[in-house]
Amino acid sequence: MKTILVTGASGIIGYGILRSLRKSGKDLRLIGTTIYNDSVAPAFCDIFELAPPTDDASYIDWLLRIIKKHEVDLIIPGIEIDIYKWVEHIPELEKSTAKIMLNNTGLIKLCRDKWVFYQSLCKLGATHAIETTLDSDYNNLVKKFGLPFLLKPRRGDGSKGIVRIETAEEFAGYQNDIGPLLMVQPIVGNENDEYTTSAFCDGMGRFYTSMTLRRKLSKEGFTEKAEVVHLDKIIESLRVLCAYFKPVGPTNFQFREHEGSLKLLEINPRISSATSIRTAFGYNECTMAIEYFLENKLPTQPVIKSGRAVRYTEDFIFYGKK
Repeated sequence: MKTILVTGASGIIGYGILRSLRKSGKDLRLIGTTIYNDSVAPAFCDIFELAPPTDDASYIDWLLRIIKKHEVDLIIPGIEIDIYKWVEHIPELEKSTAKIMLNNTGLIKLCRDKWVFYQSLCKLGATHAIETTLDSDYNNLVKKFGLPFLLKPRRGDGSKGIVRIETAEEFAGYQNDIGPLLMVQPIVGNENDEYTTSAFCDGMGRFYTSMTLRRKLSKEGFTEKAEVVHLDKIIESLRVLCAYFKPVGPTNFQFREHEGSLKLLEINPRISSATSIRTAFGYNECTMAIEYFLENKLPTQPVIKSGRAVRYTEDFIFYGKK
């Protein structure tokens, strides 16, 4: 039996990972952690541990104690902030009994700041980059991008914090944040041509499996509705992007189609919120991760079912518990 610890287990990514691991068919003991003591997390794991906030000074010592207490074999981050914290403490974590599911640390650092990532993508010279600027002159931006255009946080996950600018009055409220906090982009494509792709990569520029969903986002920035698709142009894009950025393990690529070409919205160097949807269609990247990080086994492309998925609110009842 292997013991797997998943952080952020109260969130859609964390409990999506736990649900997918439960469907792996492997003999696993699942530990879920979260800062919330009244969440749904205990429903999806064998052992629940209440965590301190990731930015708390005690967090790493706490994590090391939990790893030792339960003899954890692998730790998987279910929230983005944990990824950044773990990268800063790799030497301490590597001294524990657990292996760490982390992507290429260079890519993680690039993706933390979308402006820095954009500059790196431009060096690739491919057509995937969406033109981006830190110019804060409204008239220049209207001339360059037209109206409306977008303000995007340099840091953050999903579509949180994106502002659609249609007037000078709206823009004025954000103008001073452009550069240190925000960057500016044109609107490319439309929400009907947005894709989320997961690929499993080897860190040397290759990927072995992939699955793409045409998706619609919820207000929270997660995939709400999805349809399984296969596009050759996405496979070709993955070859280019993986060769350049060299991701490791499960990696999420988000695209929009614009005037016949694919534009890269972002790379998430981690398991994404659609992981449980992918598992339902036959693509269990969480199982692939167990085999890769614990057994040194490279995955092979699974047969993926066709269909669509819709997320909805559901009740989970804990009888007899406070």
